[in-house]
Amino acid sequence: MAKKEVPIGQLQDYLPDGTYGPVLEYIRDHKVHLTVARERKSLLGDYRHRTNLDNHRISVNGNLNKYSFLITLLHELAHLLTFEKHGNIVLSHGVEWKGIYSGMLAQFLNHKVFPPDIEKELISSLKNPAASTCAEDALLRILRKYDPNNSRHRLVEELPLNSLFKTSDGKVFQKKEKLRKRFQCIEVKTGKLYLFSPVYEVLDV
Repeated sequence: MAKKEVPIGQLQDYLPDGTYGPVLEYIRDHKVHLTVARERKSLLGDYRHRTNLDNHRISVNGNLNKYSFLITLLHELAHLLTFEKHGNIVLSHGVEWKGIYSGMLAQFLNHKVFPPDIEKELISSLKNPAASTCAEDALLRILRKYDPNNSRHRLVEELPLNSLFKTSDGKVFQKKEKLRKRFQCIEVKTGKLYLFSPVYEVLDV
């Protein structure tokens, strides 16, 4: 997984207008080593707590749009603040983390840095934020509208039943019926059954 350290002056290129100052304050106050990673399908960001040898370490996917980048960074910073306050004695996405993350989101919502549709969805999730942005399907659908280059990708839920699609690793699947919250899909080459999130991005064959 390739990562690159971001010079602090370039960080604002990844963030919405008006958010660089508050974010920089968090990073400097808590001595965060921030890196930008290439696209990772399984996660958007990652946090590793400080040790005797290293500072806190956070990585965020660099292909995210500015609003997704900010939300993901705040998610990981909330893990940092939770660790600083509680150590490892609480659940990673327990009530302590949720309270801190909600408070951080509220700080930025109060300054109107998000478009109205993102703001509305974030407000609705403040009471019980999900463990991952990827787990908040409604929010992900809205954030996706602000991606600069999503024309080639489609969501699994947008595809007709029985249609073929390709994932980023080149595997070809056929979409089948929805099972609870996920779609059953069959890998064409092996016949194996997989479950896909409705908002997973894929390519037409």
